[in-house]
Amino acid sequence: MQLLAGLGNPGAAYARHRHNIGFMAVDRIAAVHGLGPWRSGFQGLVCEGRISAHRVALLKPATFMNESGRSVAAAVQFWKLDPVSQLSVFYDELDLDPFRLKVKQGGGAAGHNGIRSIIAHLGADFRRVRMGIGHPGHKDRVTPYVLGNFAAAEAEPLADLLDTLATSLPTLLEGDEVRFMSDVARLTAPQD
Repeated sequence: MQLLAGLGNPGAAYARHRHNIGFMAVDRIAAVHGLGPWRSGFQGLVCEGRISAHRVALLKPATFMNESGRSVAAAVQFWKLDPVSQLSVFYDELDLDPFRLKVKQGGGAAGHNGIRSIIAHLGADFRRVRMGIGHPGHKDRVTPYVLGNFAAAEAEPLADLLDTLATSLPTLLEGDEVRFMSDVARLTAPQD
């Protein structure tokens, strides 16, 4: 079993926010791979199924971003998962260019309250799938930026990233993080 947790804030008012790209990612994974239906569980929404040879559960915590760890920890404990090898968290990253993707194992929270909450509940050694949203340029503008909607001009590159991430996901589930990142970068690169 692999748990794929997307971070965001629940409710229609937040649905298109940059901070909700983690929710968008797991929604797209569910759609592309025919997983579902979504049901209430673990203080959030969860759905289960198979992606290639892997049994997976997708989770969208409904605890709001700052308490994401409560929901993720509940799912990890219920299924008796090892966060090091069986948990991947999808979330927004200010310090990556928009629509770039990086995967890393462990590390700090880098100011991300959702990641800070998961670290508090489970420790720091889990896989992070960081999706770039860019930085607004000054720290005083960060909160309104991450809690703002993606611009209309960003709709196509956002869709490309989410589609490519979802279709390339079996490679990540096999543990080939480098190839996964390479495939996503290659398939989302602007065409001349």
